[in-house]
Amino acid sequence: MAEWVQVAVNNATFHFDKLYTYRVPVHLQSRVFVGSMVLVPFGRGSAARMGVVLGLDGSGAQDKRVKSIYDAAPEQAKLSPELLELVYFLKEHTFCTYYEAVKAIIPYGAQYKPVNTGAAPQLQKQIVRHTEPVYERTDAPWEGRKTEKQMAAWQALEGGALTLRRLEEQGITKAVLDRLAEKGVLKVSQQDKSAAVYEDYIPAREEVTLSQPQQAAYDQLSALMDSGKPAAALLHGVTSSGKTLVFLKLIEKTVAQGRRALVLVPEISLTPQMIYRMKSHFGDRVAVQHSALSNTERLLQWQQIQNGGADIVVGTRSAIFAPLSDIGLIIIDEEQEHTYQSDSAPRYSAHDVAKRRAASHRALLLLASATPSTESYYAARQGRYVLVELLERYNQMPLPEVRLVDMRGELASGNTSSISRELADEIRKNLARGEQTILLLNRRGYKTVGMCTACGEVLRCESCSVPMVYHKADGHLLCHYCGKTIRPVPENCPKCGGRMKYTGFGTQRVEEELEELFPQARVLRMDLDTTSRKNAHEKMLRRFAKGEYDIMLGTQMVAKGLDFEKVTLVGVLGIDQLLFAQGYRASENVFSLVTQVIGRGGRAQKAGRAVIQTVDPENPVLKLAARQDYKAFYRDEIAFRKMNLYPPFCSICLAVFSGTKEADVLAAAHAFAQEVQHLAQQRTGLPLRILGPAPMNVAKINDHYRYKLTMKCRNDRAFRSLMGDVLGEYSAKGLPSKASVHLDFHSDSDN
Repeated sequence: MAEWVQVAVNNATFHFDKLYTYRVPVHLQSRVFVGSMVLVPFGRGSAARMGVVLGLDGSGAQDKRVKSIYDAAPEQAKLSPELLELVYFLKEHTFCTYYEAVKAIIPYGAQYKPVNTGAAPQLQKQIVRHTEPVYERTDAPWEGRKTEKQMAAWQALEGGALTLRRLEEQGITKAVLDRLAEKGVLKVSQQDKSAAVYEDYIPAREEVTLSQPQQAAYDQLSALMDSGKPAAALLHGVTSSGKTLVFLKLIEKTVAQGRRALVLVPEISLTPQMIYRMKSHFGDRVAVQHSALSNTERLLQWQQIQNGGADIVVGTRSAIFAPLSDIGLIIIDEEQEHTYQSDSAPRYSAHDVAKRRAASHRALLLLASATPSTESYYAARQGRYVLVELLERYNQMPLPEVRLVDMRGELASGNTSSISRELADEIRKNLARGEQTILLLNRRGYKTVGMCTACGEVLRCESCSVPMVYHKADGHLLCHYCGKTIRPVPENCPKCGGRMKYTGFGTQRVEEELEELFPQARVLRMDLDTTSRKNAHEKMLRRFAKGEYDIMLGTQMVAKGLDFEKVTLVGVLGIDQLLFAQGYRASENVFSLVTQVIGRGGRAQKAGRAVIQTVDPENPVLKLAARQDYKAFYRDEIAFRKMNLYPPFCSICLAVFSGTKEADVLAAAHAFAQEVQHLAQQRTGLPLRILGPAPMNVAKINDHYRYKLTMKCRNDRAFRSLMGDVLGEYSAKGLPSKASVHLDFHSDSDN
């Protein structure tokens, strides 16, 4: 029984994020453990703050100023020893606070908040109501008359207890049921709402059959699982090589061994296909974790996992924290995707957390992709991962035939459309054959830039250093960073009164062009504007799979992982924006995106074609992507990385500074850089290069100016210790009041 505990509190700054000692009142001592969620008085006013117990302490008995805990969550809400380890891991590796780590690990619905309901503040669940009534028959005699509706309710319960939701689906109202409960004929109780999501799956009728190359890959990976030791492997397979079938066999083996599997996908748009694939084979023992679920759904799925009701968890990045026990397999599909890195505190990489958990559980970590990150492929070539390859398509179909179209020639010949004549001809052929087309354009909106024809002024967001984007459907200009709008769309320049001209093209504009060119075609647009509603991804993809649309036009969410039998043509529009982007990963991002989207075509019995539109058809990265030649791309890319000292030959730590006064932000960044140099000089054997400070690519967001300091380093304990000391000095000098600072070890430095 704990009498004195050490607590990390919510809303602490990094400088003040330490463990505070509290007394545990007698009535709470049986409920407070290491890992418990508690409510504590903090500061001069003893305001109620959430906290997590991270240690036991007897020293508080000597200090009469030590305050007592207000309240504690139930014992079952405490963090498990493994999740507690992850709290420490995230704090050390990402420089977040303890409680930021807690909030990343536990879903919102399972967290608590302070409420004032009496003499002292108390804890309350963020989501309080997540139960539903359950009705069942009793043996009590039925007295009085029986109405038709009452008899229908009685008969519906003949097979056993049912929830109110299931009974209402049969047309039986709550009023009828409650009247029978009053008579004593029915008994009503409360249970957790059904945790089921994605219920309308079709059970698989056949066992998974592997081809010879797939079987060879499975045998290699299966042997690693049988070793009883933690292991890591990279499954490099060309698009449509059947990596998912290998996943299914490995998961089957994991479950047969009585262990559990965790499967990560990079995008919510890919989640439904993977979930249905898993559920068709493994049924309701599959749980789901991703941000498109409601808070209640996510909580109930999380509780199902925590209570041991799931063998397999499928989800996006945050699913890496699922409270699974005895994990035997962790799969990270499309492992190269940047969405596996969090861009808010804690700024973690799912890869790093997965490695930690795989080691803890003695599990196999399997990274998989047709276009692995340069770092992962290098690690495999160096022997840190086992390299497993699938170099042929599963159905023996050839890779799509790819053509590069020079858009400069299109413009010179008078075609101002975003769709080249060649691509338009190919779309017509597909429509005539009843085949489907996917078009990738990585820009949403209608036209991208408004510019004055007289003075050249570009309409920019007042709060951010970016142009506003014209969204015709909504009749406004929108900032894609802070969300500010201008309505109506200006016809004249606010600076000189000249005529405004809107140029460029986004998904809305291309959709309009497609409707003009192919009035008979059914066009599905998938971007952030059309998929913001709940379950929008799932519904749209399902309708496309059923053949209700001829053309799918979308941003990056349509490029990866999707599998449609009737898609035989892929078009890539506007790739040049990515091709000429800043950041050392620019070439890798283009190669990966183009390779992945080309791979969406020709996945069944009919051969695929792809058309890539660009102003630089001789670009070597595009040519290699067109040939799907990953190994040649890797040879060029690894040489570039080595010559310029980029990962995997170093780590990059980005210190990002943000504040409302530009001069203060720049001064704070310089002070930070000087402190780094000063403290680094006192330590030997610490490789370090410092670049900057310099403005971020988007130098202002939401009226906050942004500067960065780029440090090429070795991300080890010595460097993290240095950064901890520098952050401490930065806070001690009061610099956070001028500019907030955060560290990011996963940024491409091109934000």
